[in-house]
Amino acid sequence: MKFSVIFEAQLADPTVEHEHQVIRDCVEQAVLAEEMGFDRIWAVEHHSLKWYAHMSAPEVFLSYVAAKTSRIRIGHGVVCMPFRFNHPARVAERAAMLDLLSGGRLDLGAGRGGTEQETSLCGVDRDRTTAEVEDALRIIGKAWQKEELEYHSELIGIDPHPILPRPSQTPHPPLFLACSRAETLVQAAELGIGALVMGFAGPDSIAGMRRAYDAARAARTGERFVSTVVNDHFSVLCPTIVLDDREEARRVGIRGQRFFAQSIGHWYGGAGIPDEAVVRGATGEDEAAEMRRAAEQVVARLHEQRIPVRPSATATFNADHAYGTARDAIAYVERLRDAGADEIMCLIQMGTVPQEACLETLRQWGDTVIPHFKKKGEGR
Repeated sequence: MKFSVIFEAQLADPTVEHEHQVIRDCVEQAVLAEEMGFDRIWAVEHHSLKWYAHMSAPEVFLSYVAAKTSRIRIGHGVVCMPFRFNHPARVAERAAMLDLLSGGRLDLGAGRGGTEQETSLCGVDRDRTTAEVEDALRIIGKAWQKEELEYHSELIGIDPHPILPRPSQTPHPPLFLACSRAETLVQAAELGIGALVMGFAGPDSIAGMRRAYDAARAARTGERFVSTVVNDHFSVLCPTIVLDDREEARRVGIRGQRFFAQSIGHWYGGAGIPDEAVVRGATGEDEAAEMRRAAEQVVARLHEQRIPVRPSATATFNADHAYGTARDAIAYVERLRDAGADEIMCLIQMGTVPQEACLETLRQWGDTVIPHFKKKGEGR
């Protein structure tokens, strides 16, 4: 089992000064993650999603981190793959350059960036995003298989051109797909690429998603593979704050997750803007109750806007995660392991979580949680 840290550069107070500090804080956390024995960091590309994600250029962030580290893998995931966000050939070029300069440490994940806020910024056709993401993955999978890339489909045509430079890993860095629904899990398995799975709904939901992924793997014929190399890796999100004081960790973690959930509700479900002030000083139990009420409001708004409400719509409001002491985190990770996780993606940097709590959480994982699983042969 692998351990990683995921960054979206989220902040409750989006002043210029705070925004700049949060991004610098993310760099500090990434460097510490290597020191504490994490296997990978992930940085997620989003655009114009104020509060929720200010990581608009993860390739620059990751290049900076790569220069400050030597071992930890660099997860460029996800890249918004629809063509008006990023032309597939340009993604391949940037990925190869980062893989080369990092010494072959890159992993590359794909996503749709499908919110109206993001697609309207770059003129992306939302009806084409799923197909364009798949085409982009096929292009990247073929980019260095021959001296020149040539690709033609209903969506895009690329006449023979060399894609330069060539990556350090051959034929390309491992490929992944962001998965939040059964359809995308099946797609990832059929394409022969890893799954980056949202884990807010908890281990039982993760186990169901793993079964769907494995069933699609068992049924696939290989006809849809995007590359000659198959990557069957199942990475699971794990919201976590770990401190010596269990109640303080739960308070900080649930408060951060509540902000995270409000931000998602705003951009993905039409809810109001995040309102951190209403929970300042509240206890974990109070905030859990607030989260349940907020969930009901989001569902109501989704129904009002005739947006289908999936079972996972309120999963972000589930507060049963790795919040507490290191022993609490170990117990929760064991549940995720038993649910089928190949990798635990720690979500620590949430909009209201102080930098000191982020750094202490990384230390606690490095000192206690990760070594616990390494001793059992489940680490690197």
